[in-house]
Amino acid sequence: MSVGKKEKINVLSLFDGMSCGQIALNKVGIEYENYFASEIDEYGIKVTKHNYPNTKHLGNVKNINYSELPKIDLLIGGSPCQSFSFAGKQKGMTTKDNVEILTLEHYLELKNNGFEFQGQSYLFWEYMNALITLKPKYFLLENVKMSDKWKKVLSNAIGCEPILICSGNISAQNRPRYYWTNIPNVVEPTKIDIKLKDILQTDVSERYNIKDERVDTLMKFLSKNYKPTGKVPTITTELAHSTGKNFYPKTLVEIFDVLGYYRRLTPIEVERLQTVPDDYTSVVTDTERYRMLGNGWTVDVIAHIFSFLKGGEIFNNFSNENVN
Repeated sequence: MSVGKKEKINVLSLFDGMSCGQIALNKVGIEYENYFASEIDEYGIKVTKHNYPNTKHLGNVKNINYSELPKIDLLIGGSPCQSFSFAGKQKGMTTKDNVEILTLEHYLELKNNGFEFQGQSYLFWEYMNALITLKPKYFLLENVKMSDKWKKVLSNAIGCEPILICSGNISAQNRPRYYWTNIPNVVEPTKIDIKLKDILQTDVSERYNIKDERVDTLMKFLSKNYKPTGKVPTITTELAHSTGKNFYPKTLVEIFDVLGYYRRLTPIEVERLQTVPDDYTSVVTDTERYRMLGNGWTVDVIAHIFSFLKGGEIFNNFSNENVN
């Protein structure tokens, strides 16, 4: 079944964040009757309510009563990744006593018996609970590149292998992510030529400039070992703290290669790296904008995947509205 122009679907988005799923659905032209969103971050909810006021908010994923929902046609989500990421401790899904959680049944037993869990990545099992309970026609789960061990656990639970897509194919950011989906015939998007220089704003306030002697020392060292690629590495939530000790050194090398001086990325530039519309997140502070964008999806990758609900890749028909 492909999604026709007049056919409206019901969508459930878990860990909805700032509702990148709705941006992607609208970009592809898929109409939906209801968009149910589970999110607890007040700033993400604020951004969603501003841009999509008709969103039906369900609160904490652990407290959803699925019997109250209509038939869900599409289940989407990007469960928390910190315990899977190679940048983290890679503890995976465990209790605070370091008991590994390898099946949904085990998770539900532990949950019902009041066990406490390590980190947030265990919430993958809440996605699985929704998938098993609701039996949607289609599903999509996103997460980071992870060890083969945990990739196998997730794949066995979901019942399919993921496709690895790097957002650098269609954006100025190299952000490799796994996508588990039963949407048929999904392949990597066709590469388009887009670089950091194409998305940078002009006439940027000097407050984004970095004036710190540590930067010059760091950059001189790094430039000997890292050559600019024209794209920035993965944007993460740490960008919200880039005025402190974390200067995103490789990103600064890329910026210097284009501009000839060091500065931070603006919130709009980070939106463009995530292929989010300009000023989509403008109703919250810059710090919160950076944080939620680092947590968010690269919208055009999701739109590319959703396009196969309509029979095939349509990404090359998208228009990038990057205005300086």
